[in-house]
Amino acid sequence: MRALVSQFTRFGLVGLVGLGVDLLVFNVLRVTVLDPEVVVHGALWAKVISTTLAIITNWLGNRHWTFRQNRRQHWWREGIEFGLVSLGGMAISLFCLWFSHYVLGFTSLLADNIANNVFGLALGTAFRFTFYRLWVFKGRELASESPTQTPTASSRLPESTAPAASARQPG
Repeated sequence: MRALVSQFTRFGLVGLVGLGVDLLVFNVLRVTVLDPEVVVHGALWAKVISTTLAIITNWLGNRHWTFRQNRRQHWWREGIEFGLVSLGGMAISLFCLWFSHYVLGFTSLLADNIANNVFGLALGTAFRFTFYRLWVFKGRELASESPTQTPTASSRLPESTAPAASARQPG
């Protein structure tokens, strides 16, 4: 459990860096070159671009820090799988933005950020962590870092001092 909490904490810290990239790029694009008053669906395009940059940032952080003991030998396959899961997370965030814009009619910058970075982030984070852990970074754990094996009393004793089963007499 301790390893899971530690891993989730690292995942969260990497995610905060990615969130910073996403927020900065989204808002800069949203109020400049992709302003929805100038570009049709500008907010959606800004979200696609900002999320793509955040995905690249997060893959590097998660590969080299969060899931470093579970990395795959073939980085390109891992990258493709990471990208697919991240696209699922992006779809969740885009759906929240689309729903806010086109179903609820909330089109302000604040509403876009709430849809993206509150609802979309919460739902997308749960989705991504689950699938990164269960699919993308399901490589071999290093034996020295595996927290699942706890030594038994007899396994801690040197072989010469462990009681032999044949030496025991029923009595």
